Amino acid sequence: MAFRPLHDRVLVRRLEAPSKTAGGIIIPDTAQEKPQEGEIISIGTGSRAEDGTITPLDVKPGDRILFGKWSGTEIKLDGEDLLIMKESDVLGIVG
Repeated sequence: MAFRPLHDRVLVRRLEAPSKTAGGIIIPDTAQEKPQEGEIISIGTGSRAEDGTITPLDVKPGDRILFGKWSGTEIKLDGEDLLIMKESDVLGIVG
């Protein structure tokens, strides 16, 4: 993929939500919420301070992350639905 986010932005692929509950009930697509967990695909160079120094991001490609329900902007690249968001929208790194 020939896309690199700028500054403190990250490109995220949503992870698939489970389609069945722990009790075995199948959840239809229309009732499923979009997952709030994803994988970082690429990252920008970092945020630039007023004095010109660049602070690198804490996340890296391949990290599994949690993000807010309304975080990011949905985009379509190479036929795949992805999210682009600021690093500040990332709530944390999973395991």
